[in-house]
Amino acid sequence: MIAGRYLRSRRRDTFISVIAALTLTGVAIGVATLIVVMSVMNGFRAELLTKILGLNGHFTVHPIGSDFTEYEDLTVRIEQVEGVSHAVAFVEGQALASGAGDSSGVSVRGMSFSDIEKLPLLAQSAQYGGWDGWDESQGLAIGIRLAQQLGVSIGDQLTLVNPNGATTPFGSTPQIRSYPVNVIFNLGMVEFDTLFVFMPLETGQRYFRMYEDVLRPGFEQLPLDATDAEIDEAYERVYKATTLEIFIDDPDDTATVRENIYAEITRPMVLTGWQERNATFFSALQVERVVMFTILSMIVVVAAFNIISSLVMLVKDKAADIAIMRTMGATRASIMRIFCMTGAAIGVLGTVVGLVLGLIIAVNAEAIRKWVSDLIGITLFPPEVFFLSALPTKIDPVEVSFVVGLSLVLTLLATIYPALRAAQYDPVEALRYE
Repeated sequence: MIAGRYLRSRRRDTFISVIAALTLTGVAIGVATLIVVMSVMNGFRAELLTKILGLNGHFTVHPIGSDFTEYEDLTVRIEQVEGVSHAVAFVEGQALASGAGDSSGVSVRGMSFSDIEKLPLLAQSAQYGGWDGWDESQGLAIGIRLAQQLGVSIGDQLTLVNPNGATTPFGSTPQIRSYPVNVIFNLGMVEFDTLFVFMPLETGQRYFRMYEDVLRPGFEQLPLDATDAEIDEAYERVYKATTLEIFIDDPDDTATVRENIYAEITRPMVLTGWQERNATFFSALQVERVVMFTILSMIVVVAAFNIISSLVMLVKDKAADIAIMRTMGATRASIMRIFCMTGAAIGVLGTVVGLVLGLIIAVNAEAIRKWVSDLIGITLFPPEVFFLSALPTKIDPVEVSFVVGLSLVLTLLATIYPALRAAQYDPVEALRYE
């Protein structure tokens, strides 16, 4: 009762009550800021991980030695390995894409429709057009940002220029082909929507000349005057792949699955895990996350010092009250409890308000970003800088509990010193000048 009365504003105690209210606000802002920032950092990591591993596998297979012609059989065998979800084989190369408006360097991947279906992120991202008849279409699928940059839409022709074309007596000639745009996809990640161009697997193999004509058995000798039909009958075209991406059930269990794959597959190859490919990127995210948490925790620490200062002023203001309570039989422990409860009330209430405020902002972060951007006319978190087209958040209950616990511990510790000072007041000295 006494602790609650000290918190309530009265005419003589207005200044102290204002200090207590500001301290409570500081605690609430600190807790809310920590929750929002940590949720956004978690959202960025989770969203980037989902996008990166939704298109690129947990393992990338680099064949060693002979050409990668048995990719179909190897894909089937790898998918039977314990811990492997699915595998995707494709051809990949660099090219210059030219449209009606501009040109841009792109990464071209040739994939079959059956492999595209294994990648839900890609299969479900078609914003314009569709994947129907993909293998026979000889068309392209491009990202929405690349389409905007090049000024093309569904049905328009896109020209691809590959410097490594056919070899002639005068050197290598560029490979230039035009294809219709059949699909415009939106993966939600700026880098992917700007960089990747997909084409049917066989079309990609022909464009990048990923094939060789092998003489069939029994046709070791052909007459010099052999017709084109006889030559076509004697040679078999064998297609190749450049890369195989392996997707596993548990992204964190790469060590065990790597051993299982090497135990089952005899072909010489090197497996590169997703942690190795993106080690620098995700390490930077982790360091930034820790640094941001440490820096923003200072807000709660400052609020805790504000609790100390407000309680010290309250103790000085209530010196006569403390002396009277002591003369009436109140023990030092009782005085300590009063002021501990006063400070704890500020800390607990501020933490609860900050918790509710932080969760509300974290859940509606993207809507708030859009509203503020429209209000001030400036794009906050531009996708060209932050890779993602929306501001993601992911609330981690463990981290939220840790933030709440940290705030409560700091604010409760802040009450100890003022409460000890109040308990040590001498009633005679306190009443002498009253």
